[in-house]
Amino acid sequence: MLSINKKYLFLALLLFLIEVMIALFVRDRFIRPYGGDFLVVIMLYFGVRAFSKAKPWKIAIGVLLFAIMIEIGQYLHLVDRLGLSNNTGARTVIGYGFEWWDILAYFLGI
Repeated sequence: MLSINKKYLFLALLLFLIEVMIALFVRDRFIRPYGGDFLVVIMLYFGVRAFSKAKPWKIAIGVLLFAIMIEIGQYLHLVDRLGLSNNTGARTVIGYGFEWWDILAYFLGI
């Protein structure tokens, strides 16, 4: 039976809304690029935690590895290789530019 932790689901959804607000309205050189990356791993952690009873440290490591894999995909220009360079949604979700600072933001978020 599927068990949902409503507290973590609420926190994940709240952070998702904050991420959307950042993406739509913030145009700076710190919050949008790095604050968003910092918050996204926290959001993913809460999202997984809402549906999983795994140990918190295992979820954190999994989320961190997932985020780093996405960043590696950016380094390898995955969006272009998939033929999605004109797809705004794909560019937003997968990302388009590799930065070491993003990986630091993921570590700090976890």
